[in-house]
Amino acid sequence: MCLRTTYEMTEDDLRQLLDACKQTSVMSTDGSYVEPSQENVNRAWKRLGEKYGFDYMTAEPITGKGQRFFSAVPSEKETQREECLKKETGKNWLSEVKDIENQICTLEQRLKELKRTHSFVQQIKD
Repeated sequence: MCLRTTYEMTEDDLRQLLDACKQTSVMSTDGSYVEPSQENVNRAWKRLGEKYGFDYMTAEPITGKGQRFFSAVPSEKETQREECLKKETGKNWLSEVKDIENQICTLEQRLKELKRTHSFVQQIKD
């Protein structure tokens, strides 16, 4: 599943995300500003991903739609992953069966040719 989907978070979700950006913003002892912890922001996005069902590492803003709108790649649920695996396994299995059937057919034709040749050679010898 790779298609991006548009999501809209609630006002509360947005507030929590913005708070995560501010939580660790502090002035250091030497007077320099310390950026918000990326880990806090990642955790906030991860919670949103779990809530809305998307891969939080793929979230991107949507220009012109407002802060609450973003796009992301939906995450697969375990059952979706299992179904996909079964389909893939089934396709691979079916493909392998067809390949083997083709090989058998080719070998049977070759065997017939060899038998005919052997039979012909036997007739010449006799």
